[in-house]
Amino acid sequence: MLNPRITACLLALTTAAPFACGLSAQNFPYKPIRIVTSEAGGGNDLASRLIGQGISGALGQPVITDNRGIAGYDLVAKAAADGYTLLLHGAPFWLAPLLQKMPYDPVRDFSPITLAIRQPNMVVVHPALPANSIKELIALAKARPNELNYAAASLGSSSHLAAELFKSMAGVSITRVGYKSGGAAANALIGGEVQLLFVSAASAAPFVKSGRVKALAVASAEPSALAPGLPTVAAAGLPGFESVSMAGVFAPAQTPAAIVDRLHREIVQALNRADVKERLFNTGVEVVASSPAQLAATVKSEMSRFGKVIRDAGIRVE
Repeated sequence: MLNPRITACLLALTTAAPFACGLSAQNFPYKPIRIVTSEAGGGNDLASRLIGQGISGALGQPVITDNRGIAGYDLVAKAAADGYTLLLHGAPFWLAPLLQKMPYDPVRDFSPITLAIRQPNMVVVHPALPANSIKELIALAKARPNELNYAAASLGSSSHLAAELFKSMAGVSITRVGYKSGGAAANALIGGEVQLLFVSAASAAPFVKSGRVKALAVASAEPSALAPGLPTVAAAGLPGFESVSMAGVFAPAQTPAAIVDRLHREIVQALNRADVKERLFNTGVEVVASSPAQLAATVKSEMSRFGKVIRDAGIRVE
């Protein structure tokens, strides 16, 4: 009796299936590729479209952006491991299972390809707040426990987790006020409803420039060209603090290594084009273009770091 795997291979060959018995890498790609990403209009969407434009010619196939939001995570996890369905997403993808029950595992169910882009957060406060540095903010929060409020778009959002990380590392008590969107949170700070907000440097820039909010520091590990002149939170009084929104490209688990390597090579080349870097930078996004191993390590590190924050703060999305 033939081994079931051999039987399957023989059956596939008789039906001329293009991916039978390890032929997928040799024939890749022979049809359009789909990149599943966030809702239209954001940094992930733009990065997906620029990657698609950049790799389409080299691969000889159309690359389609599919805006699915959170529904896309499980869709890609369950897709065929053949390189034709990819995911471009960030922290909401790998942190969601720590906040609520999800049908996928961001490590087990995906093959990392590259950490594509990042956006550093910025610490901004109301202009009337008597704090002009991170050290002064921490001192003020310690002197007035539970009196300072911070805005957060939603439970588990980047702004929320950044503030909770700040609370934990600085040893301060500040109070969360939730809003339906990032825009509403920014308006609350401008209007004086809250005193503090962690927000992407790009979103904060026009309000900082107009004087409607005061920027104290950028939350990247190193100074960022997206926040010129600002010190990092780590250098300004809270060593080790970092809060950066990142997005990576993933394929379903068990995608052949040769296909992952090909996709990695083409995507990194597309991201490193000068015009692509410039276009993304002008929208407040920095190109990373890492190795698959670096993306895998980043996901595990971020899940560990913010997993502790989530557990200690008792954050749960119902």
